[in-house]
Amino acid sequence: MKMNGWRRQVEQLQKEAYVFYVLFKDPRTPWYTKGIAACTTAYLFSPVQLIPSFIPVVGFLDDFLVLFLGAKVVQKITDPDLLRECRELAEAAECTRKEKVRTGIARYSILLTAGGWLLIAVAGSAFLAAYVYR
Repeated sequence: MKMNGWRRQVEQLQKEAYVFYVLFKDPRTPWYTKGIAACTTAYLFSPVQLIPSFIPVVGFLDDFLVLFLGAKVVQKITDPDLLRECRELAEAAECTRKEKVRTGIARYSILLTAGGWLLIAVAGSAFLAAYVYR
């Protein structure tokens, strides 16, 4: 039950990230909104941070705080109609993407990849054992 809640929250976070991507690409988005989004993203990927990420808990908390505040500021300063339209575009793109993923061999790609790696590992181990014991 709890895992389903986490999965839903992660899916919601992915949707919001795609909404911000669509918003960033929209030509009607003001330059200062794009600047805030770019600075937030740059801080997350920057090697120079206020609290380095390799510090166990606090290092990731400041990244989360910057991301959260950046998203809230972008939501506040963006025109609500534009934000709603970007959400609709992101939802339509998500539905299209899900339909494409469900078709063809794409749904079996993880199993095929894992099976291939397993086959290569077993074959490599057999060849190594044959070489060592020869």
